[in-house]
Amino acid sequence: RVLKEGVGEDPANRERIAGLLRFASTHADTQEESVSLADYIGRMKEGQDRIYTVSADSFTAAKNSPHLEIFRKKGIEVLLLSERVDEWVLGNLAEFDGKPLASVAKGGLDLGKLEDEAEKQAQEAQAGEFKELVGKMQASLGERVKEVRVTHRLTDSPACLVADEHDLGGNLARLLKAAGQKVPDSKPILEINPGHLVVQRLKHEETRFDDWSAVLFDQALLAEGGQLEDPAAFVRRVNALMLEMGSK
Repeated sequence: RVLKEGVGEDPANRERIAGLLRFASTHADTQEESVSLADYIGRMKEGQDRIYTVSADSFTAAKNSPHLEIFRKKGIEVLLLSERVDEWVLGNLAEFDGKPLASVAKGGLDLGKLEDEAEKQAQEAQAGEFKELVGKMQASLGERVKEVRVTHRLTDSPACLVADEHDLGGNLARLLKAAGQKVPDSKPILEINPGHLVVQRLKHEETRFDDWSAVLFDQALLAEGGQLEDPAAFVRRVNALMLEMGSK
């Protein structure tokens, strides 16, 4: 931990200190922090130009983050950060050996050369196909979200929350609040998976559209480590939807 703090406290030796740091990663999927940044770069895929990271308040939460789904599918390694000091590292280490560090839970996902042209065309087609649904969900969720959009970072989950490129990530915002610090007001972006059956069902849902939209948002919030503002309302919605589906 002391070594990680040195990344911010000793700018003159930042790169050298960063080279000594060790992290857990999806390469081994264990909690052991044995991966150096040089190790990571040595295993990067052809065409990969970033060091990908995900941060959470526990190793299990980081390992099971929905934001990892497309990276696991493509075999792209991601550093799993679960110590409080790791956020300090991310805030002070923009790059290592010419490779920028990038959170998989911030901004739009652009895998660049790691995607082929067919994948990019399919993503554009899906964005157009779900444009009406995205607009309806954004209107339904209102002030809870900055934006709703289709994503290709998910393969199994119906939805996830991401921070805008220049906003604080959810984990860092929670750490700062817990420390009593003032956090800039920002809203998350809800990304939906067009291949998931729940999202596809929503295209034709009318009577319970608002409930389904709210449940997807709340599930995504829980999955990224957040706390529900009204847990009782979430439980009521889930119970009502299960009863309705069970009666059909």
